[in-house]
Amino acid sequence: MSNHLSFSSTTTQWSHLLSAQRLGSTKTPKAGETTRSHFHKDYDRLVFSHSFRQLNQKTQVHPLTNQLGIHTRLTHSLEVSCIGRSLGMMAAEKLHDQLSSGLPAGVSPADVGVIVQAACLAHDIGNPPFGHAGEYAIRDWFRQPNPQVILQNLSMNEQLDLLAYEGNAQGFRLLVRNEHHPDKDGMRLTCATLGAFMKYPWLATHSNDVNNPNMASNVQKFGCFNSESAQLEVLAATLHLPRSEQHDGFARHPLAYLLEAADDICYALIDLEDGINLNMLTYTDVASIFYELIGERPSDIQLPAHMSVRQSLASLRARAMMRLVNTVTDAFVDNNDALLAGKLHGSLFDHCEASVQNGIHQAKQLAREQIFNHPSKVRMELMANKCLHRLLDAFMPLSWTSNQTAPTSFSMSFEQQRLLRLLQPHLDEHHRELTDNHYHNILNILDFVTGMNDHEAYRLAQELQGHWGTMV
Repeated sequence: MSNHLSFSSTTTQWSHLLSAQRLGSTKTPKAGETTRSHFHKDYDRLVFSHSFRQLNQKTQVHPLTNQLGIHTRLTHSLEVSCIGRSLGMMAAEKLHDQLSSGLPAGVSPADVGVIVQAACLAHDIGNPPFGHAGEYAIRDWFRQPNPQVILQNLSMNEQLDLLAYEGNAQGFRLLVRNEHHPDKDGMRLTCATLGAFMKYPWLATHSNDVNNPNMASNVQKFGCFNSESAQLEVLAATLHLPRSEQHDGFARHPLAYLLEAADDICYALIDLEDGINLNMLTYTDVASIFYELIGERPSDIQLPAHMSVRQSLASLRARAMMRLVNTVTDAFVDNNDALLAGKLHGSLFDHCEASVQNGIHQAKQLAREQIFNHPSKVRMELMANKCLHRLLDAFMPLSWTSNQTAPTSFSMSFEQQRLLRLLQPHLDEHHRELTDNHYHNILNILDFVTGMNDHEAYRLAQELQGHWGTMV
């Protein structure tokens, strides 16, 4: 594919990328629904889903915090979706002005905005309890001696799904399989929304090597378990996604870059403010980054006398957000050909001016140094690790208990029988059962454990330890 596409071929490519076809449905989407488009319906389906509600008590950065106003995955996802909508609409407007034939027929900038908005709303829907600490805990558990014995019976693809466990892949599984439409096949979101959602449209084997001795400390992200590989193939074919230059997976949908940018903007502009509320950062720490993102470098950063810390940061944040949205959408349009060809390297921020790149870099570095390594956060992450290990120690042996078809009393201990009783409602809801397929059993149990919010996981882990007390 050439690096310089004609306007007509560009518009044709966008018509595929903005497909309203619902994954899992054979029905052709009706044209001309202007009041409530197919993409608005995606957003509504996500808002009313059980998995989205569970984000209300899932960790954004700080597990099990009791302080009011600290972000959860739900408030974070709502904020990312708002920024994503602005990015999508503005990018589409600029792209429409650039293309001689404009956007594909029947697609407006507002449609593109709501596609990105819906994808952003779902971007963390597969995260386990306790955020990234939960992902690390699951990966670490499967590296223990007992699970390793079972993993030897799985294919390389299946092993890597567990050893490199990813909340992004769990999210895709939720959307296309677990959150049932009345006719099954997941939520049946449009391919455009799912494409924008997929930051990593490839399998674990495309980005990881199980024989790499350094993989445990250098897990590479992926967006689809082997169990949903067929759905990924159908999605990529519908959207006409090109193959990746780096591996045998697919290149990102261009709108996935806007989702990534919206997430990073929240990271830089909003999540750092939680650090101030938890006494991990100072006003000056955060305000200096905001000024960098605005494009100003005052010699002395002082809190205005007539403003509180919160008011001042809100004012600076609004200015920074306006500049970032404008700058990122310029980069999106400037790199339209590379995005469509699947050849854009790095994020959109890597193609922005230096002050924006520096501000995002400083925000991430500050978070690493003073938030993620803060003693109070480290202690909570150690607790989260123990908590998830306890849940997996209890439930995961059910996935490989021999003689599954025999009467329960003969094949399982009393504890396993009781644990199966706790698991059974989840299996029944999704019309599943434990069989002799260890890989699918493991994923079904991970669906159950990772679907819990922080408080549910903590409480059940305490009860399994024999502790009966008040919930955190």
